[in-house]
Amino acid sequence: MKQPKHKCLDFPTRDRWANFTQRVIKNSLNKINIQSFNSKQGLTMKNINTKLEKYAKSCDDIYLSSQLKKILKEAKKEIKAIKPNDLYTIAKDIILIDVREPEEFASGYINGHTVLTIPRGKLEFMAIEKIAQKYGQDAKIVTYCLKGPRGFLAAHQLKKLGFSNVSSLEGGILAWLKEGNTIHSYLGELSLA
Repeated sequence: MKQPKHKCLDFPTRDRWANFTQRVIKNSLNKINIQSFNSKQGLTMKNINTKLEKYAKSCDDIYLSSQLKKILKEAKKEIKAIKPNDLYTIAKDIILIDVREPEEFASGYINGHTVLTIPRGKLEFMAIEKIAQKYGQDAKIVTYCLKGPRGFLAAHQLKKLGFSNVSSLEGGILAWLKEGNTIHSYLGELSLA
Protein backbone atom coordinates (compact mmCIF):
# COMPACT_ATOMS: atom_id res chain seq x y z
CA MET A 1 0.00 0.00 0.00
CA LYS A 2 1.44 3.33 -1.05
CA GLN A 3 1.60 6.06 1.57
CA PRO A 4 0.58 9.65 0.73
CA LYS A 5 3.41 11.98 -0.16
CA HIS A 6 4.12 14.85 2.18
CA LYS A 7 6.66 17.64 1.94
CA CYS A 8 8.78 16.29 4.75
CA LEU A 9 7.85 12.65 5.08
CA ASP A 10 7.56 9.83 2.60
CA PHE A 11 8.07 6.81 4.82
CA PRO A 12 5.36 4.25 5.60
CA THR A 13 6.47 3.46 9.14
CA ARG A 14 7.71 5.39 12.13
CA ASP A 15 10.63 2.92 12.46
CA ARG A 16 11.85 3.82 8.99
CA TRP A 17 11.45 7.50 9.88
CA ALA A 18 13.49 7.03 13.06
CA ASN A 19 16.22 5.18 11.13
CA PHE A 20 16.25 7.91 8.50
CA THR A 21 16.63 10.72 11.06
CA GLN A 22 19.39 8.85 12.85
CA ARG A 23 21.26 8.46 9.54
CA VAL A 24 20.76 12.14 8.66
CA ILE A 25 22.04 13.30 12.04
CA LYS A 26 25.01 10.92 11.90
CA ASN A 27 25.91 11.95 8.33
CA SER A 28 25.48 15.62 9.18
CA LEU A 29 27.77 15.32 12.17
CA ASN A 30 30.36 13.48 10.10
CA LYS A 31 30.36 16.24 7.47
CA ILE A 32 30.30 19.16 9.91
CA ASN A 33 33.31 20.04 11.95
CA ILE A 34 31.65 20.64 15.31
CA GLN A 35 34.69 22.64 16.43
CA SER A 36 34.00 25.23 13.73
CA PHE A 37 30.78 26.41 15.41
CA ASN A 38 31.19 29.51 17.47
CA SER A 39 28.87 31.91 19.21
CA LYS A 40 29.35 34.63 16.54
CA GLN A 41 27.79 32.35 13.94
CA GLY A 42 24.93 31.61 16.31
CA LEU A 43 25.07 27.93 15.45
CA THR A 44 25.28 25.42 18.22
CA MET A 45 24.53 21.75 18.46
CA LYS A 46 21.60 22.65 20.69
CA ASN A 47 20.13 24.89 17.94
CA ILE A 48 20.60 22.19 15.32
CA ASN A 49 19.09 19.57 17.59
CA THR A 50 16.11 21.84 18.38
CA LYS A 51 15.51 22.47 14.67
CA LEU A 52 15.73 18.76 13.88
CA GLU A 53 13.34 17.93 16.70
CA LYS A 54 10.81 20.51 15.46
CA TYR A 55 11.14 19.17 11.92
CA ALA A 56 10.68 15.57 13.09
CA LYS A 57 7.65 16.56 15.21
CA SER A 58 5.96 18.30 12.28
CA CYS A 59 6.57 15.25 10.11
CA ASP A 60 5.18 12.95 12.80
CA ASP A 61 2.09 15.16 13.13
CA ILE A 62 1.49 15.02 9.36
CA TYR A 63 1.99 11.25 9.29
CA LEU A 64 -0.24 10.62 12.30
CA SER A 65 -3.00 12.96 11.16
CA SER A 66 -3.10 11.32 7.72
CA GLN A 67 -3.24 7.87 9.34
CA LEU A 68 -6.00 8.98 11.71
CA LYS A 69 -8.01 10.40 8.81
CA LYS A 70 -7.64 7.08 7.01
CA ILE A 71 -8.86 5.12 10.05
CA LEU A 72 -11.77 7.53 10.58
CA LYS A 73 -12.76 7.27 6.92
CA GLU A 74 -12.79 3.47 7.24
CA ALA A 75 -14.94 3.69 10.38
CA LYS A 76 -17.43 6.02 8.68
CA LYS A 77 -17.74 3.59 5.74
CA GLU A 78 -18.67 0.70 8.02
CA ILE A 79 -20.79 2.47 10.65
CA LYS A 80 -24.26 3.89 10.10
CA ALA A 81 -24.48 7.61 10.89
CA ILE A 82 -27.55 8.77 12.79
CA LYS A 83 -28.64 12.38 12.31
CA PRO A 84 -29.44 14.21 15.57
CA ASN A 85 -33.18 14.51 14.98
CA ASP A 86 -33.42 10.87 13.81
CA LEU A 87 -32.37 9.78 17.27
CA TYR A 88 -35.94 10.41 18.42
CA THR A 89 -37.34 7.99 15.85
CA ILE A 90 -35.15 5.06 16.87
CA ALA A 91 -36.68 2.46 19.16
CA LYS A 92 -36.73 3.22 22.87
CA ASP A 93 -34.60 0.19 23.61
CA ILE A 94 -31.43 1.79 22.22
CA ILE A 95 -28.37 2.11 24.38
CA LEU A 96 -26.71 5.51 24.14
CA ILE A 97 -23.01 5.27 24.85
CA ASP A 98 -21.24 8.53 25.64
CA VAL A 99 -17.55 7.87 24.88
CA ARG A 100 -16.33 11.22 26.21
CA GLU A 101 -14.21 11.52 29.32
CA PRO A 102 -16.04 11.62 32.71
CA GLU A 103 -15.58 15.39 33.14
CA GLU A 104 -17.09 15.93 29.67
CA PHE A 105 -20.03 13.69 30.58
CA ALA A 106 -20.56 15.71 33.76
CA SER A 107 -21.06 18.85 31.66
CA GLY A 108 -24.14 17.30 30.06
CA TYR A 109 -25.34 14.21 28.21
CA ILE A 110 -28.11 13.17 25.85
CA ASN A 111 -30.94 11.73 27.88
CA GLY A 112 -32.31 8.36 26.92
CA HIS A 113 -33.81 5.25 28.46
CA THR A 114 -30.36 3.65 28.78
CA VAL A 115 -27.31 5.92 28.85
CA LEU A 116 -23.85 4.54 29.53
CA THR A 117 -20.67 6.49 29.90
CA ILE A 118 -17.66 4.53 28.72
CA PRO A 119 -14.64 6.68 27.85
CA ARG A 120 -13.15 5.87 24.46
CA GLY A 121 -9.87 4.78 26.05
CA LYS A 122 -11.61 2.13 28.16
CA LEU A 123 -14.22 0.94 25.67
CA GLU A 124 -12.61 -2.32 24.62
CA PHE A 125 -12.05 -3.33 28.24
CA MET A 126 -15.52 -2.41 29.50
CA ALA A 127 -17.67 -3.44 26.52
CA ILE A 128 -18.16 -7.04 27.59
CA GLU A 129 -18.92 -6.23 31.23
CA LYS A 130 -21.10 -3.15 30.73
CA ILE A 131 -22.83 -3.99 27.45
CA ALA A 132 -22.59 -7.60 26.24
CA GLN A 133 -23.30 -9.35 29.55
CA LYS A 134 -26.21 -7.08 30.41
CA TYR A 135 -27.81 -6.30 27.02
CA GLY A 136 -26.29 -8.83 24.56
CA GLN A 137 -24.16 -8.29 21.50
CA ASP A 138 -27.17 -7.62 19.27
CA ALA A 139 -28.37 -4.64 21.37
CA LYS A 140 -29.15 -1.43 19.46
CA ILE A 141 -26.25 0.90 20.27
CA VAL A 142 -25.66 4.54 19.34
CA THR A 143 -22.30 6.01 20.31
CA TYR A 144 -21.53 9.70 20.56
CA CYS A 145 -18.83 12.11 21.65
CA LEU A 146 -18.39 15.88 21.46
CA LYS A 147 -17.99 16.33 17.68
CA GLY A 148 -18.30 12.84 16.17
CA PRO A 149 -14.89 11.22 15.48
CA ARG A 150 -14.51 9.41 18.81
CA GLY A 151 -18.09 8.19 18.47
CA PHE A 152 -17.43 6.70 15.03
CA LEU A 153 -14.15 5.13 16.17
CA ALA A 154 -15.90 3.67 19.23
CA ALA A 155 -18.76 2.25 17.13
CA HIS A 156 -16.26 0.77 14.68
CA GLN A 157 -14.37 -0.87 17.52
CA LEU A 158 -17.59 -2.27 19.01
CA LYS A 159 -18.43 -3.76 15.63
CA LYS A 160 -15.00 -5.38 15.52
CA LEU A 161 -15.69 -6.79 19.00
CA GLY A 162 -18.80 -8.53 17.67
CA PHE A 163 -21.61 -6.08 18.38
CA SER A 164 -23.95 -6.29 15.40
CA ASN A 165 -26.29 -3.30 15.69
CA VAL A 166 -24.01 -0.28 16.18
CA SER A 167 -24.33 3.27 14.85
CA SER A 168 -22.94 6.68 15.74
CA LEU A 169 -24.45 10.12 16.22
CA GLU A 170 -23.20 12.27 13.36
CA GLY A 171 -21.60 15.47 14.64
CA GLY A 172 -21.74 14.33 18.26
CA ILE A 173 -23.39 16.21 21.11
CA LEU A 174 -22.61 19.58 19.48
CA ALA A 175 -24.71 18.70 16.43
CA TRP A 176 -27.43 17.51 18.82
CA LEU A 177 -27.45 20.89 20.56
CA LYS A 178 -27.29 22.88 17.29
CA GLU A 179 -30.52 21.17 16.21
CA GLY A 180 -32.23 22.75 19.23
CA ASN A 181 -32.22 19.64 21.40
CA THR A 182 -31.40 19.65 25.10
CA ILE A 183 -28.87 17.82 27.20
CA HIS A 184 -29.14 16.83 30.83
CA SER A 185 -26.62 17.49 33.55
CA TYR A 186 -26.47 17.55 37.29
CA LEU A 187 -27.71 21.16 37.03
CA GLY A 188 -30.80 20.19 35.05
CA GLU A 189 -31.77 20.50 31.40
CA LEU A 190 -29.52 22.64 29.17
CA SER A 191 -29.73 23.96 25.60
CA LEU A 192 -27.95 26.45 23.36
CA ALA A 193 -31.02 28.69 23.19
